[in-house]
Amino acid sequence: MKKNLQLTRIVLYQNLGFLGIIALCFLDDLIKLPSLIFSDHPFAFMYRRTTLEMLLVLAVWFVVSASTRRILEHVRYLEKFLRVCSWCRRINYQGEWMRLEEFMQQGFDTPTSHGICSECLQQQRAAAEKAKAARLKAAKTE
Repeated sequence: MKKNLQLTRIVLYQNLGFLGIIALCFLDDLIKLPSLIFSDHPFAFMYRRTTLEMLLVLAVWFVVSASTRRILEHVRYLEKFLRVCSWCRRINYQGEWMRLEEFMQQGFDTPTSHGICSECLQQQRAAAEKAKAARLKAAKTE
């Protein structure tokens, strides 16, 4: 939830920034800031230039907003992944690394028990048979 709020703030600040740029461009020509700074000559308000500037800012705003939205959607998608340690198989849940059993208990309120799947059972049986055969072979050679 905290991450979602941060991502929403990013979009809010971006939009406020672009609105500020548009307002400054409009006010710049409206209060005749260039003539106040550079000379005493009267300054004519040019609607076409101001409109063109605002349309350009709006176009950039659209491109940046679309890119930001796409990036934030990708970030949200990636944050949904459950991170598992490659070495010890612990789970990262809410910033804390814990065993799978603890995760299941906290995250889903589900008790866990241990078992063996059919593939692992076959592998273990084959390994046991191989070890048994190796012991018998070693016993015969003695």
